[in-house]
Amino acid sequence: MNDNLILVTGGTGFIAQHCILALLGAGYRVRTTVRSPARETEVRGNLRTSGAEPGDRLSFVAADLTADRGWAEAVAGCAYVLHGASPTPSGDQVREDDWIKPAVDGNLRVLRAARDAGVGRVVLTSAFGAVGIGHQPSHRRPFDESDWSDLTSNVAPYQKSKTLSERAAWDFIAREGRELELSAINPVAVLGPALGADYSHSIRLIKTLMDGQPGCSKINSGFVDVRDVADLHLRAMTHPAARGERFLAISGESMWLVDVAKVLRRRMGAAAGRVSTRVLPNWVVRLAARSDPMMKGILPTLGVNMNATSEKAMRLLGWTPRSPEDAIVATAESLVRLGLLRSSKQAA
Repeated sequence: MNDNLILVTGGTGFIAQHCILALLGAGYRVRTTVRSPARETEVRGNLRTSGAEPGDRLSFVAADLTADRGWAEAVAGCAYVLHGASPTPSGDQVREDDWIKPAVDGNLRVLRAARDAGVGRVVLTSAFGAVGIGHQPSHRRPFDESDWSDLTSNVAPYQKSKTLSERAAWDFIAREGRELELSAINPVAVLGPALGADYSHSIRLIKTLMDGQPGCSKINSGFVDVRDVADLHLRAMTHPAARGERFLAISGESMWLVDVAKVLRRRMGAAAGRVSTRVLPNWVVRLAARSDPMMKGILPTLGVNMNATSEKAMRLLGWTPRSPEDAIVATAESLVRLGLLRSSKQAA
């Protein structure tokens, strides 16, 4: 059993909880941060969904990315840090800076605490939003780790915050990181087994299809299973070749939303009775975007191929993710198992 202590920030998060499961499965002791100690029960309950009962091999520290308090305690004695916590939107974000400043400051706060505590390496959970957004349609595909989102273009505040906060992390390491090492993981849309009702934005995409969304916008995305994202974090944590590198996490080729719907129809039987494989014309999406913020958010990517490659992670770290189809099905199965879908009595 590996007795090293690992800090996973943001223990209520979807990726973070799967990282905790992977670390416990590999024999590590885990400490995780939560903004409120009251959420420990929720986190342990979600882990129990996957059969994990870590007892005292999992501990909790209250810490918030917007304040220094708690971070020295959180990192004390830790060999590595998996930093996936990100500021939670409150609905009060009026200016871009309301998104960007907490994300940038939060990364620097964790890195500074890790450096001062003698942590060996931080693995930062960044995002494809820091890689493939804002580029011209003529930009080469597939995207790889040399790409950064073009912030001079039409980039949403969340994606801008991910880009600037990752850049700030690399700048910190270069300028004042001293012995601290950094790796970054940049996942595309993360699917896989939900552990409870508090799940990722990407899983909401599958839930919306299963609940009878009236059609599929012409959007394209890469997909990856959260268990493989967790596995990549562990590989990047200890592998010598991961030092100072960023790794895109995508399984296979990107997919159009209608093809995701077709996978659900083919693999999920009656549970996918509401899933529509009708493609919505762009003008319908643009009309809906006038009153629907979610629709407005996808306008810049309508019809844009977002393909990327994980060749680097596979070559350097030996990473072998599940197929995107299996990730889609695992997501849908978990939504059914947890009773998180609307009644599917009426087939589409």
